[in-house]
Amino acid sequence: MFMQSRRLATAFAFLGLVFTAGAAARGAEPRDAKVPALKVEKYTLPNGLEVILHEDHTTPVVGVNLWYKVGSKDEKTGRTGFAHLFEHLMFQGSKDHDSEYFGPIEKVGADINGSTSQDRTNYYETLPSNALELALWLESDRMGFLLPALTQAKLDNQREVVKNERRQSYDNAPYGQAPEKINAALYPADHPYHHSVIGSMADLSAAGLADVSAFFRTYYAPNNASLCLAGDIDPAKAKVLVEKYFAPLPSGPKVVRLKPDVPTLEAEKRLTMTDRVTLPRAYLVWPTVPTNHPDEPALDVLASVLGQLSRENRLYKALVYERQIAASVLASHQTSMLSGEFEVTLNARPGQALDALVKVADAEIERLKADGPTADEVRKARNSTESRLILNLQSFGPRADFLNANNVLSNDPLAYIGDLKKLFAVTPDDVKRVAKQYLTLGRVRLDVNPGPPTARAPEVAVDPKSQAPMVSPPALAVKDDFDRSQMPKVGPVPKYTPPAVVRRKLSNGLEVLIAERHDLPILSAELVVKGGETLVPTDRHGLAALTAALLREGTAKRDSLTLAGDLGEIGATLMAQGALEDSTVGITTLTEHTAKALDLLTDVLLHPSFPEAELKRLKAQRLASIRARGDNAISVASVVLPKVLYGGEHPYGRPGSSRFRPNPGTVASVSAITRGDVVAFYEKLFTPANSSLIVVGDTTPDAILPALEKAFGGWKPGASAKAKLPEPKPPSKGVTVYLVDKPSAAQSFLAVGEIGVPRRTPDYVPLSVLNAVLGGQFSSRLNLNLREDKGYSYGASSSFAFRLGPGPFTAGTAVQTSVTKEALAEIVKEVTEIVGPRPVTKAELEFAKDRLIRGFPTEFETTHAVANTLSELVLHDLPDDEFTTFTTRVNAVTLDEVNRVARKYLHPDRLAIVVVGDRAKIEGPLKTLPFVSAIHLLDVEGNPVKTQGVGAGN
Repeated sequence: MFMQSRRLATAFAFLGLVFTAGAAARGAEPRDAKVPALKVEKYTLPNGLEVILHEDHTTPVVGVNLWYKVGSKDEKTGRTGFAHLFEHLMFQGSKDHDSEYFGPIEKVGADINGSTSQDRTNYYETLPSNALELALWLESDRMGFLLPALTQAKLDNQREVVKNERRQSYDNAPYGQAPEKINAALYPADHPYHHSVIGSMADLSAAGLADVSAFFRTYYAPNNASLCLAGDIDPAKAKVLVEKYFAPLPSGPKVVRLKPDVPTLEAEKRLTMTDRVTLPRAYLVWPTVPTNHPDEPALDVLASVLGQLSRENRLYKALVYERQIAASVLASHQTSMLSGEFEVTLNARPGQALDALVKVADAEIERLKADGPTADEVRKARNSTESRLILNLQSFGPRADFLNANNVLSNDPLAYIGDLKKLFAVTPDDVKRVAKQYLTLGRVRLDVNPGPPTARAPEVAVDPKSQAPMVSPPALAVKDDFDRSQMPKVGPVPKYTPPAVVRRKLSNGLEVLIAERHDLPILSAELVVKGGETLVPTDRHGLAALTAALLREGTAKRDSLTLAGDLGEIGATLMAQGALEDSTVGITTLTEHTAKALDLLTDVLLHPSFPEAELKRLKAQRLASIRARGDNAISVASVVLPKVLYGGEHPYGRPGSSRFRPNPGTVASVSAITRGDVVAFYEKLFTPANSSLIVVGDTTPDAILPALEKAFGGWKPGASAKAKLPEPKPPSKGVTVYLVDKPSAAQSFLAVGEIGVPRRTPDYVPLSVLNAVLGGQFSSRLNLNLREDKGYSYGASSSFAFRLGPGPFTAGTAVQTSVTKEALAEIVKEVTEIVGPRPVTKAELEFAKDRLIRGFPTEFETTHAVANTLSELVLHDLPDDEFTTFTTRVNAVTLDEVNRVARKYLHPDRLAIVVVGDRAKIEGPLKTLPFVSAIHLLDVEGNPVKTQGVGAGN
């Protein structure tokens, strides 16, 4: 469960993906958008529930998405945070299923969650299509029958969970308080957007059952909701189910809609604060327009030109690329129902003054006001939206949410078609006009500088008795013609076979794996190179990531900005990453631009220039990022735990040691990297003999192979490079705690781990089942204990990192400082009990197996997901039937097997524990834990700290 803390994202960015996209050739004539019109049916039940049906049988998966038209804007003074609190309470059970909602829905392999914004609350499930009726039963039951099952104990528990969410997302996060301060300055005290979505701690503490009941009866009714079903459905059968479960629910009171209310600022409001951050940051925020305002498209284009178009945007070129005084920049325009905000965020390099950055940014804004953008910039901005939308439509969950957003915001699930027409009509003069009209002196500027955390203003507890009671609509009877107390049976598991893999070889020996997907005109080509940080000397770690990043910074015939421009011309995304055990370079494009995309990909791969100036710039950016990672407790734990498990000399003990997270290195190692190091590493690794090319999308082997031969055929075969991993150091005897001091931290982050096993272990499948039970799903032992039972945490989890060598087993969570000791004791208890007195039960085994088997098709919804799956075959030399046989192998796992691997691979008596938190408050209690043999003090890089004073540690 999560919040969209300040406002809705634009309708075209639900997945949060960033794509470099653009038009056809420069100078091309304006064209219409080419986004597909999805097959959609909308109707309304007599009780007011709006229903949207979208049929697509690409995979046997359906997205169930329910929007309630209530958000934090609908809350009253003294009762803030109710919408988000209800997002949590709605998962705690209802009259006919008075238990966790995650239980039955996770068992069938569903992804389930909810989110809250200023304007709406939504609940969603992406699940196998045979479980559609189960999802509708659960959603309708909590819509109609939540209150009979709502108890004071549930309210108290979820209130604590929300408070922990606040500590994790606001109080203990770098820059976490900034959004609240901006909202409070931008909007008057009586404006619905003045307060944050998560609300006030004092208001949450004062909330009583009568208050939340009145809020529910006012807003959570069919006539204030929109339901979308997208994916593998039979519309006629879906209508019958929707009618059965939702039609009997009575309408609620008519909700009065608030009118748009855009604040007016006559001059700049200047705010400053300090936080435990390394990089100074400036926020510049202007009020703009509400959703569907005629100026919204032009403002979106303005944001793209100013701070979004990859490396071509104005702020990046001026601040990051040319002057090199900023670490990163971003411009965004996001609208909500009542107002909109145009925001520029500037992260300074260490030692740079924010005034200097703001001065340059303001100069770029003034230049846009005076001259306007170029036609080329506008064209690329328009087309980036189109390409991003097509890519985002691949998954049914986001697709259902997208259609629902269009319906709620514009009363039409296909409103995006008209929106894109408006966007494609935007001209440079339109952008110039809105820049002048909205980016005025009337703005909020917030500077966040390094220093002690700025104390939150004390909240005044509101006495509920002093507030006028919320008027609670009467409870209305529901007349069903069926027994709603009976949980629907789930139908037969849909047959699903992962996309077939066709293997070919080019003339130079390059292995090619091809998987066809013809649902959308998208093609992904990804080169997987066997080798990454494991092949890098200790004093140069970070080299794999830096080498990959430099591939995108210029070739023999294209410099960095030219390359970005050429990618933008065809609407393509270029990705390059150097990770722990592999390096990947890939491109995603619309299929009509396949030839040009392959030309760009091979130019980057085969003709990199590794410019010295770009290396210097990237190193400076990387060093700023390394220095900043100590700001975040989770980042600190991800650095320290691998180091204490494996030692700093082992490749797995280095910072960022994971498959999909590049290793940024350390200040010393990155500072030492030279261009010669980069060239040598590239020449050693990037050869056809050491690589495989994965192609996924709207093509066939016969169609794509000639194009691949033309593009890659001239690449010289070379030799393979294999890393020889050293044996990990033997684990220490006894449980050792490594404490990293983070003074005044609102939370402690706990990370528990030990060395695990390689990916090719014959116990891979039973270990996957075991982890699901322990901490790999919402209904796991760890999460139900620490979050749902104790209320210590916003969420707890565990995982096995399966690698070429023995990767780590880890478990962890963030908890309130005052319960650090108790939460750690519970984590160790869960690990101890699952290998001893409380082994996995038959019910837990079947639950975990069902979830893994039935949720399997969702792993293949996008071209990127399929490519990632195939890259696992390549990297670990797995057989082609690894995934086609996966569900059969999961189904065959026995209770004896899963408990055997628990005893074999989990050792609670020799765990390494990393705690990142306020030492002054937590060290003493930690020493009293009976299983702790020693406490060692470390800094944020995992280096020993000299102890001083009384109680300095063992």
